[in-house]
Amino acid sequence: MPKITVDGKTIDAKDRQMILQACNDAGIAVPQYCYHPGMSIPASCRICLVEVDGLPKLVPSCQTPIRDGMVVHTKSSKAIANQKQVMEYLLINHPLDCPVCDQAGECFLQDYSYQYGRSQSRFEEDKVKNPKKDVGENIYLYSDRCIMCTRCVRFTREVSGTSELYVDGRGHKEEIDIFPGKPVNNKLAGNVVDLCPVGALLDKDFLFKQRVWLLKRVPSVSPADSGGENIYLEYNEGVIYRIKPRYNAEVNTWWISDDSRYSYKAVNDERRLRRARKTQYGAQVDTSFQNAVEQARTDLKALVTANGPGSLYAMLSPMMASEEAWLLGKAVREIDPQAVLILGPVPTTGQDDVFKNPANGKQTFVIKAEKVPNSAGIRRVIAMLGGPTATFGEVIAKGRAELQKLKGGWIVGGYLSNWIPTDLPDLFKTGYRVVQDILPNALTDRADIVLPAAAWAEKDGSWENYQGRIQAFTAAVMPPEGARREGDVYYALLGRAGLYNADVVRQEMGEPFSGVKVPVEGEEEPAPEFVAL
Repeated sequence: MPKITVDGKTIDAKDRQMILQACNDAGIAVPQYCYHPGMSIPASCRICLVEVDGLPKLVPSCQTPIRDGMVVHTKSSKAIANQKQVMEYLLINHPLDCPVCDQAGECFLQDYSYQYGRSQSRFEEDKVKNPKKDVGENIYLYSDRCIMCTRCVRFTREVSGTSELYVDGRGHKEEIDIFPGKPVNNKLAGNVVDLCPVGALLDKDFLFKQRVWLLKRVPSVSPADSGGENIYLEYNEGVIYRIKPRYNAEVNTWWISDDSRYSYKAVNDERRLRRARKTQYGAQVDTSFQNAVEQARTDLKALVTANGPGSLYAMLSPMMASEEAWLLGKAVREIDPQAVLILGPVPTTGQDDVFKNPANGKQTFVIKAEKVPNSAGIRRVIAMLGGPTATFGEVIAKGRAELQKLKGGWIVGGYLSNWIPTDLPDLFKTGYRVVQDILPNALTDRADIVLPAAAWAEKDGSWENYQGRIQAFTAAVMPPEGARREGDVYYALLGRAGLYNADVVRQEMGEPFSGVKVPVEGEEEPAPEFVAL
């Protein structure tokens, strides 16, 4: 393994690695704008120039390969002078609008101006002002803030392969633009906002809603499809404001789909169910959550007593955490040992969306057609619990004799949008129905017991993606008042003391779940406190 010396410190580097990459890996700070590990290296911003012994001039660290024994200076007088000059050039026409800029607090231009720039500006002429542009369904471009790093242009060319963005003009007239009639509306478009090191590209959904230094974040997993994209949930005062990608080399690398980016909207939906209800004299009336759970348990036991084993079912939603599915399966099987465990609907949309780099044909990203995160996990849990099982398609087909014996059961939803078929299956039209869901629908309106559930961002657990990779996630915010986490409900059904603990349940489930842990990062906040039933 080659070694290089950077500012007097010897570090290990990888063969054929660039100086900047070696410094990043070693935790040595080198200013950088245009460089991104997931895209080509244009070496256009010039702020990462360093001095190398034996070379007559400064070289771009992002584009200069290391060699064994190389001596690099990032803080020499020449390197520091270059950093100050580059920052001065970038700030010549940049507007002084940090107080109203959404990027303030996470802006490389702010940080580097303080760390590497001059304390005063020598530019006295009028600044060149470029227009604001609406470049996509979810994206604004504030051209006067742009520093022409071209990260966004390279993303649309090399990752999404859609090439909506290009560089127009030269000199101080140079700016990013879209081709006529071709807005940035591809399914990965939101990543250009994450890539922008300044406040030039902004998310319309987040615009002027929150200061970033007020946001807290927790690691999570995307609920949008079976890809298992790693994300951060960023929230403040119990409200989720945005979702950002979390790097995972084996799943989603640096990117997420726009479906994942805006999947939190269901969590903040004003229509969320907030009151437990029961059917009384043909109409639904409000009741306490504890009374609703006790009523459900009593009624389900009475059904089994009256109709015998095999009369109950539990429909396990692929939006549930695997730990929750395990607990509900065990709870229903305690009441009816022959209860049928049914995998809930698994919605799909055509084929997978596959993105490639047109230049080399390499696959860069895949958005899965299966639009739920945990169908694989639910199948695994059902197999682990054994006994009678079915799929939602078999329920609709009504072809199996044991399904015709069912008299009632426990149904879990939690989908991001309406999941109920236009024509309700016969099993949902009649019989006794306990329904846990987050949004009202035709089924909650007919249910005998309605239990407001927690959305995916309000609870802990794990999901298994299409690759068989089991990934844990943790709660960011509390459920709305009146709703309860499914795990707490199932603890009460099973007569267990205390609050639902996903890690404890994973240990109970055994391999492969027992070895799954929530990612530990220094910036994560402690999980919110929950109240027992």
